[in-house]
Amino acid sequence: MQELHDAPLAPLTTFRLGGPANRLLTATTDAEVVAAVREADDSGTPLLVIGGGSNLVIGDKGFDGTALRIATEGFDLAGTTLELAAGEVWTDAVARTVEAGLAGIECLAGIPGSAGATPIQNVGAYGQEVSSVITEVVAYDRHTRETVTLSNEACAFSYRHSRFKAEPDRFVVLRVRFALEDAGGQSAPLRYPETARAMGVEQGDRVPAAAARETVLRLRAGKGMVLDPEDHDTWSAGSFFTNPILDEAAHAAFLARARERLGADVTPPAFPAGEGAVKTSAAWLIDKAGFTKGYGTGPARISTKHTLALTNRGDATTEDLLALAREVVAGVHEAFGVTLVNEPVTVGVSL
Repeated sequence: MQELHDAPLAPLTTFRLGGPANRLLTATTDAEVVAAVREADDSGTPLLVIGGGSNLVIGDKGFDGTALRIATEGFDLAGTTLELAAGEVWTDAVARTVEAGLAGIECLAGIPGSAGATPIQNVGAYGQEVSSVITEVVAYDRHTRETVTLSNEACAFSYRHSRFKAEPDRFVVLRVRFALEDAGGQSAPLRYPETARAMGVEQGDRVPAAAARETVLRLRAGKGMVLDPEDHDTWSAGSFFTNPILDEAAHAAFLARARERLGADVTPPAFPAGEGAVKTSAAWLIDKAGFTKGYGTGPARISTKHTLALTNRGDATTEDLLALAREVVAGVHEAFGVTLVNEPVTVGVSL
């Protein structure tokens, strides 16, 4: 297991931000992951687990403890059953399942990060979520000091949330198991209007899985959501804020504020989110509050391609990024009475 001291963490994140860790371990096997976690727990050393670094905001002072980078490999496909090691690159795994003619995660193409992070966030995009295809998650339980297998139900998935996110210091994901679909090379039914429109079909239709993947990659690239070292719009964590879910009273108050601000005919985005709840668009809120594409004059700005992405223009600090995030949160709340919640995990800092 590789070990470095006073190790820079910024290069391990898609934001390219953050100070060093006292110690950085890189584990390439499940046994090494478990050994590193046990060692940290036994010594009382703070532990930061890093996968693809696509959902991390690390403070400028760095991390006073041990950072563990999970670099395990493993892509095991048997029929429609897939098992991925936590360190597998997610977007590569999606491509391989599509090449195998399977459906279920083709619309999750281009999402940066590692496979082990997908159940934590219940990663989703373009009408698909991993919770619909994950069957089991193998993880090390830091409370019981055992490797455990959690069923889909035990993962307690919800919108961009899971048991792993609710108990962030308990589980370290080692492997993720999926049940995909053999639809003869076709995709799963398209659930997202933008994807269906882009492909010239109706919602609910199937299309070749490879074509669905390519369409999603094109749509994501147009929003700066596919990693490109030369494009500072991709020096981000993708969507920085989750889409707010409002109860009936909060939704009614939001509508009143929106019509007061924008006119009686305005119709903010609204999507069903369970009994008595409505999900609205964080990107819409940000834009209508006055934070348009490219907003900002400093080294951290809103993406020129998508209002939901906050970006490092090359020489930003984490504090620059957080100052922008706080400005957006305050502005949206002042305009619409809705409080945005950050999606990335913050380390040593907070909004």
